[in-house]
Amino acid sequence: MELSLKGRVALVSGASKGVGKGVARALAAEGVNLVLLARGAAELEDAAREIADESGVQVLPVSADVTQRDDVHRAGVEARERFGTVHIVVNNAGAAIQRRDREIMWDDDDWQKLVEIKSLGALRVIREFLPLMPNDGTGRIVNITGASGVMTWMPALTYGLNNAALIHVTGYLAADLASQKITVNTVVPGLVGTEWRQEWARSMANQAGKPVDEWLRDFCISKGILSGRWAEVEEVGSMVTYLASDQARYINGARFAVDGGLTANVR
Repeated sequence: MELSLKGRVALVSGASKGVGKGVARALAAEGVNLVLLARGAAELEDAAREIADESGVQVLPVSADVTQRDDVHRAGVEARERFGTVHIVVNNAGAAIQRRDREIMWDDDDWQKLVEIKSLGALRVIREFLPLMPNDGTGRIVNITGASGVMTWMPALTYGLNNAALIHVTGYLAADLASQKITVNTVVPGLVGTEWRQEWARSMANQAGKPVDEWLRDFCISKGILSGRWAEVEEVGSMVTYLASDQARYINGARFAVDGGLTANVR
């Protein structure tokens, strides 16, 4: 399938590892030049170098915190100076679930920190990069959300809140930006085998006294994942790349589950 993406430019936030890096690699494989955002400069530089070496595209790494307006603005300035335009914006920045205590008892600051990263961070990125996006039908915004935005996943209260919010933002902006010929869609992964998830699985399997593959299969089945496994980051990247392409020019305001059937029975 010809995706007609070669030579275009994409911004990917949270791009130093995990889903963001997988998305960046998938886009680069189609000849898309990249602006990569993440907080950790060293890890981001390594990811940028790796992707540039394997794909031959131009990669601009910008160490930036999406909770900081000045950082996001600086990223926009650097992208404009380097490429002049950005066709594709992929909002992926977010914090992994690291605490399992009852979130309803958290302090305000703990809630706010996560909202600032995922929900407000995405809005800051979109606001900054919209002026760089063309109005010729090649503009794409793809928000990476998650299954916890459409179902209850314990103990992910604020995690789900943010995903649900960004799903709403997707529909709203699809309508708001339709006159500019910019499409806005969301990819909704379930369980994804990111670096931190792999470490988590090893720890849980060790506690259960099982091989990792066996424990993970049993866990996925117990959660209702029909495929009996988690997603690879490349599978999420493939969906984002399709939505960024000319093949998806008539898809707008939609959400696409990449979850192995996890949410098949969600009403």
